[in-house]
Amino acid sequence: MIQSETLELLEWPRLCQHLATFTGTKLGAVTASHLSIPLTRTETIHLLAQTQEVYKLETLLVQGLSFDGIEDISGSLKRSELGGILSGYELLAIATTLAGVRKLRRAIDSYESEYELSVLPELVADMRTYPELEQEIHRCIDDRGDVTDRASPKLAGIREKIHRLRDRIDNILRGILQRKANAIQQPIITQRDDRFVIPVKAPQKDAVPGIVHDTSTTGSTLYIEPNAVVNLNNQMRQLQRQAQREEEAIRQALTQKVAEVKEDLDQLLAITTIIDLATARARYSLWLEATPPQFTDLDSEQPMTMGQLRHPLLVWQQQYEQKNSVVPIDVKVRPPVRVVAITGPNTGGKTVTLKTLGLAALMAKVGLFIPANDPVKLPWFEQILADIGDEQSLEQSLSTFSGHIRRIIRILEAIDVSKANIISQKLKVKTQNSKVIDSDDFSENENNSEIDNLSGNENLESSNLSSTLVLLDEVGAGTDPTEGSALAISLLQYLADNALLTVATTHFGELKALKYEDERFENASVEFDSNSLQPTYRLLWGIPGRSNAMTIAGRLGLKQDIIDRAQDYVGDSSEDVNQVIAGLEEQRQKQETKAKEASALLQETESLHQEVARKASALKERERELKLAQEVAVQEKIAEAKAEIARVIRNLQQGPLTARNAQKATNAINEISEKYLPSATPPPKKPGFMPKEGDRIRIPKIGQIAEVLSAPNENDELTVKFGVMKMTVNLREVESLDGERVESFKKNKNLESQRSKKVESKSKETPPKVSSNGLAVRTSQNSIDIRGSRVADAQFEVDRALSKAIEYGLLWIIHGKGTGKLRQGIHEFLQEHPLVERYELAARNDGGSGVTIAHLK
Repeated sequence: MIQSETLELLEWPRLCQHLATFTGTKLGAVTASHLSIPLTRTETIHLLAQTQEVYKLETLLVQGLSFDGIEDISGSLKRSELGGILSGYELLAIATTLAGVRKLRRAIDSYESEYELSVLPELVADMRTYPELEQEIHRCIDDRGDVTDRASPKLAGIREKIHRLRDRIDNILRGILQRKANAIQQPIITQRDDRFVIPVKAPQKDAVPGIVHDTSTTGSTLYIEPNAVVNLNNQMRQLQRQAQREEEAIRQALTQKVAEVKEDLDQLLAITTIIDLATARARYSLWLEATPPQFTDLDSEQPMTMGQLRHPLLVWQQQYEQKNSVVPIDVKVRPPVRVVAITGPNTGGKTVTLKTLGLAALMAKVGLFIPANDPVKLPWFEQILADIGDEQSLEQSLSTFSGHIRRIIRILEAIDVSKANIISQKLKVKTQNSKVIDSDDFSENENNSEIDNLSGNENLESSNLSSTLVLLDEVGAGTDPTEGSALAISLLQYLADNALLTVATTHFGELKALKYEDERFENASVEFDSNSLQPTYRLLWGIPGRSNAMTIAGRLGLKQDIIDRAQDYVGDSSEDVNQVIAGLEEQRQKQETKAKEASALLQETESLHQEVARKASALKERERELKLAQEVAVQEKIAEAKAEIARVIRNLQQGPLTARNAQKATNAINEISEKYLPSATPPPKKPGFMPKEGDRIRIPKIGQIAEVLSAPNENDELTVKFGVMKMTVNLREVESLDGERVESFKKNKNLESQRSKKVESKSKETPPKVSSNGLAVRTSQNSIDIRGSRVADAQFEVDRALSKAIEYGLLWIIHGKGTGKLRQGIHEFLQEHPLVERYELAARNDGGSGVTIAHLK
């Protein structure tokens, strides 16, 4: 197929290999290396949404999404379904994958509200990670992939017998080694065919009667199983077989449990791979410093715009292979242009330009960002078809021209198929539309807009253009120039009538004139420095490339009379055209110079603005520091005044309580007041405010800034949210971000009386007990028992308890010891909780590792 040929010509597989290096799993890497191209615009939009959400996390978080522990278990799942028995390593890989996916889902869920995610949470919403299966595998399989003793009492008993029997055999053999030391080659016990033997010198084999199982390479050592341990070795073999059968039964039971949930685990793997690919696309786009594309409609008047577009494979070469720096190109195709003819010298970058455009269109289709400056706007191309490079085959006796023509034929066939599909779809929709009109209950509804969209836009030249990007390299080359030029013109005119956009490189001067005959044609050229005789690889729009053959030949030393004669053959018209083009290039260079000067001036202005902003920020910071210093000084003065007042009061209490002494104390306090507060006046009271839904307020008691979710109710209570936490607070407990306190809007004395009674009754509640050393201790009000709960349910209960335990400062969480999974899940939850300052295990006499104490902020 021409589509697959195009991918090879554009080196798309190499780009996929680069993308695979950014994946986090083996399955993701394999999928990225063979990335499929979406068939619909809807699918592309969905992929871009995934990329954008992961890109947001990658740029805002220190560490993005993690895929640690997730392995490719697809083969194991298939074998479990077919009735095979999985090995310990395979079962362990399934358990670690379940844990890794659950951690990934938890991370996405925790970021959902904070970073306004929607696509990723929807992906993981239906994922089932089966923690029970994971725990069962870890109970039965250790980190080396071996079946554990705790997997079954029967296995534990068999292994205990093996252990005792091995000790007995070892004792017997060590006794023989000691008694027959002269006949022993080395005093060691080894195994042959799973039977315990000892190395005996060959000439003295009769000293140790038994069965010879092996001989050393030189024949000087015999490995003999003494008769004294033959029966014991037989028993050992039997016990080992029993243990193997029991281990196999345990692995078979676990495999059966895996097979029962295979469909869910397959879906889990598929969703994880989708997220991994989205992460790879985001990380690759971030590495490329790329911009998310915006797709324009086919009938849009917006130009196709990609400023400073860079070839992604050349960027990779520059980074890792120390190649030359990448020269970006500017792409701007304005409607109604359908064909762009690029002219210029060989090795000037024309072919690279075609490949850059093709890769950019493909990257946008698969949900990648484009390595270009913002904004990036282009149509969604249904097909990207290319004829780049020579196609020669000695076996088929094909010339370069024949190879090009055969590939172009396949391109035209693909365009015809695309157009046929468009016409078929339109006829189908029109038929459906006519049926709706003929129905008795027809009425105009919102479905009409969908029908209009499917029907196509009749203003789009009414030609049913195929949404195809065609890339042609050296169109019409490889044959007689006159016939090749005519064929190229005819082909490009056909493509202008049938394809959305065609970009073709050529050396034919006749193609340059098409722009002035048909508004659907545009010229572009790759710049050539006639002084250095080197291409600059820059793409110039609106200006055709001029012939440099005569100039280059002269600079290289070709005889002038030959050049003059050649110029006579070309004629004056060609020289006039070259002069016109040269004038246009000179004018463009002047405009570029002015644009650079304007850009430099703008940059200087922005730099000045930033400097002013920096100084303003420094002044604000200095003001804040002075204010803090003043507050510290005031606090120190207040502390000194309080100390002097306390000293006066102590002197008064120690002496006789006479009016004279009291007057002296009063005078002393007045002097202290004049000393420390010479002009102290009470600050003006800030006006009160009333928080509304959506306002941001501060809760001084817990030092948090929160968002108001609901207006105050009749009890002066409102619901607020900070981080992932929601809680209800009283108006008296909040203030504005500017420090304004809340004034209650209640004026009714009866309601005020009710509130007083409520506060009074609340004050009678039993406060948290305090131990002799001043530390809070556990009560029913600041503790919670979650033993026997699932991790997810326990985290929800602990979250509620933390909100209620703020006034106590501590929360005792009783989770028990057990396997430790519940404790681990609670610790991970506390680590990320905004209310928790730190947490620790309780003292041994207070529950030890079965209780965790959370210290609240």
